[in-house]
Amino acid sequence: MSSLTTTRRGALGGLGAAAALLAAPGISAPAGAVRKAPRLREGDVLGLVAPAGFIADRFGLEEIMETVRAMGLEPRPAPHLLDREGYLAGSDRDRARDLMTMFADDSVRAIMAVRGGWGGARILPHLDFAAIGRKPKLFAGFSDNTALHLAFAARVGVPSIHGPNASASWPPAAWQSFRALAFEGATPAYTVSPVSGPYLGRRGNRVRTFRGGTARGRLIGGNLTVLAALAGTPYLPDFTGAILFLEETNEAEYRIDRMLTQLALAGILEQVAGVVFGQCTDCHNPDGGYSNFSVYEVLDRQFSRLGVPAFQGAEIGHIAAQMSIPVGVLAEIDADAGTIQMLEPAVA
Repeated sequence: MSSLTTTRRGALGGLGAAAALLAAPGISAPAGAVRKAPRLREGDVLGLVAPAGFIADRFGLEEIMETVRAMGLEPRPAPHLLDREGYLAGSDRDRARDLMTMFADDSVRAIMAVRGGWGGARILPHLDFAAIGRKPKLFAGFSDNTALHLAFAARVGVPSIHGPNASASWPPAAWQSFRALAFEGATPAYTVSPVSGPYLGRRGNRVRTFRGGTARGRLIGGNLTVLAALAGTPYLPDFTGAILFLEETNEAEYRIDRMLTQLALAGILEQVAGVVFGQCTDCHNPDGGYSNFSVYEVLDRQFSRLGVPAFQGAEIGHIAAQMSIPVGVLAEIDADAGTIQMLEPAVA
């Protein structure tokens, strides 16, 4: 398949992905349009929430607030941000109530998760998606927060940003990527960064093309485990004509295979116009041995048969210098070059 070939699913993604996405059950946004939250400005209030795991102590929160202030924003912690219930940041209802409080507060411009963990899916039944749709605000975070990104795409239709949580280390590359999307309303092109070092050949990060070509569609995805766990629920958006992006961490090769097989059996992989798999950080069977498939072999077997452009290598996922990716925004990928080009801004 040449890089100039347009697949049937790619054409659908380019011409009608917005209508297809918003026609999915439970979506409250008007058909044929994607509502966008306003962009961030210096001095704006950023609401801090913990939809999943808890923060260790108030000193950790102080560090997070210092980071937000370094962004030029004013942090506003949610009322239950320091709560703890087992491995969760308080009860399901309180975590949901914190998120809804931030959406209801007119002085809060955008919302960011402080961390991931597990628990975001547990609060979905307690959210008022109609109220969220009436006051669109930019939501940012990654890992377990994939549950919220997907639910917002399915039920509200407002783009969000899959990027570092507030507790991340935020090296310059990560900050610049987020700022371009959230503050500037930019439409950047992402490429797989070259690896420098004293090597004769390229080692480490590189483009791994499973099937070449270009495709257009709305970017939908996030953490593979969380996405697979939402299959069969009303919180998963329609993937028809979408560009599916995925990332994972600390999962053995056979588990990656198992989750992708689940998406295939659910018919999700057959709907997409293209696939981008970012980073699979520390994804290996702890028992080791040559009897295992490598992660690359697992992905190659799953994606090469789809007949759509697919590649691995983008800086998406559990790495310090991860790039921010808008969920629900139209983009074009080139699987041969390993690029993602935004075709519209994520914010108004």
